[in-house]
Amino acid sequence: MRWIWIDRFTEFSSGSHACGVKNVTLGEEVLDEYCPGYPMYPPTLIIEGMAQLGGILVAEHFSFEKHVVLAKVGKSKFHQPARPGDQLCYEVHLDSVQDVGATVVGKSHCEGKLQAEIGLMFAFLEEGRFTDGPLFRPVDLRSMLRAMNFFNVAVDSDRNPISDYPALLAAD
Repeated sequence: MRWIWIDRFTEFSSGSHACGVKNVTLGEEVLDEYCPGYPMYPPTLIIEGMAQLGGILVAEHFSFEKHVVLAKVGKSKFHQPARPGDQLCYEVHLDSVQDVGATVVGKSHCEGKLQAEIGLMFAFLEEGRFTDGPLFRPVDLRSMLRAMNFFNVAVDSDRNPISDYPALLAAD
């Protein structure tokens, strides 16, 4: 992932759900360019933030051993814009898992009010079919997860803390 559209994990329950926050600030260039004269966070980046949260939820379900990519944005509804100073609270739930992919449903809240609702579908890439290797190095994903507070809040299905994954420790 080159750009990260979530700032921090606030909750993570393996096979169930993930929660995180995105702080919208005037320091982000996308606010200047998206709607000149009316700074707002682009809805596409809200979708991408929830897709990153959901993609990690799906990948973790498989111990980060599958290549997970966003395949489709289903139904999406935006109830209010996200403006500078807003903190978006994202929540995604694992809806279904099949052999070829998974679906999640996501919601974004701002100041306790529903901001957006989104359905997302993820696909699993077959090794060697669409990529010559991982989309990013496992060690980079591990560092990103640490920076976003993942390991501080992540628990398995029995509510035990998660400390690491062998697939993220693998050599490049």
